[in-house]
Amino acid sequence: MSSENPPPTFFATTRWTLVVDAARGSETAAVDALGELVKTYWQPLYRYARRKGKSKEDAEDLVQGFMMHLIEARSLDSADREKGRFRAFLLACFNHWMTNEWRHATRQKRGGGQSILSFDWESAESGLKLDPPDERSPDHHYDREWALALLAKVLDELEATSAAEGSIEQFNHLKPCLTADSQKIPYADIAAELGVTEGALRVAVHRLRKRYRNLLTAEITRTLSSPDSVDDEMHALFAALSS
Repeated sequence: MSSENPPPTFFATTRWTLVVDAARGSETAAVDALGELVKTYWQPLYRYARRKGKSKEDAEDLVQGFMMHLIEARSLDSADREKGRFRAFLLACFNHWMTNEWRHATRQKRGGGQSILSFDWESAESGLKLDPPDERSPDHHYDREWALALLAKVLDELEATSAAEGSIEQFNHLKPCLTADSQKIPYADIAAELGVTEGALRVAVHRLRKRYRNLLTAEITRTLSSPDSVDDEMHALFAALSS
């Protein structure tokens, strides 16, 4: 990938399937943007591999090799764009990689001349709940891990924006309000802590929630081939979180 950052608006108006099309032609911005997308969602794949019985070391090798293979645009021509969802596409390609490509590839030792992407393996490993055993399928867990990664990305973006605007203290106080029942938010207490009126705090919470919803919708849209599927995808991901 190029060391240059992709244009910040590239994914704002372009769905992932269009990025894949551009990446096939090795367009630098498209390849970089695809790389940024897979770097956001590599962790669900790592935990999927672990839940499929792969060792920690093999799971690391699998994800590392797969991501490098993917962003180099060599495996995109025959991509299975199941239902137009990037998470389904990524899992289908990863399963193919595990059962075919990786098995027959010449495996180099980590650090043996192969470019290594930077992933926080320990964080991914520590999030696994392998004991006690969970009877739900790795596919079910994958959807849940994907939803968690998506929400984490949106919260990080919202936090970064608040920091840039000089309102990080307010964000830290209001962050729990994003998913809380409006009737249970202690507006008076939070307003007193921030030194603002309760009315002003209610407006601030409303604006933050609106920004959060907009960012969430935008992020989900980037992972779909059509914006018409946003509502269905959002329902599916929140169902995965609640089950």
